Amino acid sequence: MKKIGILVGSARRGSFCQAIAGRLATLLPEGFEADFLKIDDLAMFLQDYDDDGAVPEAWARFRAQVRGYDAFIFVTPEYNRSVPPLLKNAVDIASRPFGQNTWKGKPAMVLAVSPGRVGGFAAFLHLRQILGSLNMRLLGYPETFLGDVVTFFDEEGVLSDEPNLLLQQWAKAFARWVELVG
Repeated sequence: MKKIGILVGSARRGSFCQAIAGRLATLLPEGFEADFLKIDDLAMFLQDYDDDGAVPEAWARFRAQVRGYDAFIFVTPEYNRSVPPLLKNAVDIASRPFGQNTWKGKPAMVLAVSPGRVGGFAAFLHLRQILGSLNMRLLGYPETFLGDVVTFFDEEGVLSDEPNLLLQQWAKAFARWVELVG
């Protein structure tokens, strides 16, 4: 059984990213188990916590969780042409202190979600750059960003079946990638 950690860069009520990530998690093939990692309780990264031996409990929990997963799916909105601080903070916390990068060598996929037509492409590229520098093994193709996401939800905020074909293809590609490099 491959354990997949899912990190979502939006914690807001009615988050498009949360809904898309939830659907994607259900489409992973047999032999894959997905869990959502809680990141909205992590204090902002400050090297002094590690230097002083005063690591917040949530950081210690999160770092231990990251070590226990085989691969990761990062789902990000785009904030000002980049990734949101919530997600960047989580990535930073689990990559430190120096020499204890818990992301190292693990397969990953980045999925950007945006109400805009460009589909979060800038956030997609920025997050791939960050994760690549941490020596994660990133799925290169297909590129996974989803624009005009608001068109996939009804007035009640329920996700339609329309994005299923794309999400199914992405789930299969990610599973093959994890099997290949994980």
